[in-house]
Amino acid sequence: QVQLVESGGGLVQAGGSLRLSCAASGRTFSTYYMGWFRQAPGKEREFVAAITWSGLSIYYADSVKGRFTISRDNAKNTVYLQMNSLKPEDTAVYYCALADRFSGKTSSSYYYTSGYDYWGQGTQVTVSS
Repeated sequence: QVQLVESGGGLVQAGGSLRLSCAASGRTFSTYYMGWFRQAPGKEREFVAAITWSGLSIYYADSVKGRFTISRDNAKNTVYLQMNSLKPEDTAVYYCALADRFSGKTSSSYYYTSGYDYWGQGTQVTVSS
């Protein structure tokens, strides 16, 4: 089992920045990749960014490319999402997720919610105009 705890959400004005953190605990030694998703009211959960635990592969949704940066600190079992130049349309609940390398996921699964085995509880990000 793995537990994921997100933090760092809040209210920010358009153009501002926030950094989200996701601390993983439990069976983390077999982590394949971790990702961030977001879900706005009335919308489906969508992919934001993902990073392999080696850090060699990083992926972003087109909507956040150039503004968001995902990174990880393996010593702390933590993944970060630095969000700059925030827009009102970035307002959503942001979820951290983890894929286990022994659960049959492939490297192309990072984009889909089905590509993850564990999820955090989410943290609210609100961007005011």
